[in-house]
Amino acid sequence: MFAAINDYLLPCLNKSLFGLDCPGCGLQRAIILVFNGEFKEAFFLFPAIYTLLILFIFFLINLKYKFINGKKIIIKLAAINVLIIVVSYIIKIKPLLIN
Repeated sequence: MFAAINDYLLPCLNKSLFGLDCPGCGLQRAIILVFNGEFKEAFFLFPAIYTLLILFIFFLINLKYKFINGKKIIIKLAAINVLIIVVSYIIKIKPLLIN
């Protein structure tokens, strides 16, 4: 089933126009890899996949149970995700910028 989903993934406009990956490139494929049980490959494709899943799950649970410090935790998890995404993006494009 998940192999058929690959035909319907959204294309990256940044990659189409400029030939460079955007910071979100690989997220859709990483989610498919997680559902297929290919956890290591998902991490190497998009390193923030697991922290994003944790953020999403916590957000959904917080909607139902309204934790006291829920907003602070969500902000901290979001900041961690942004940091991971930015650092992994810099590492990914650094060889392209040097040439």
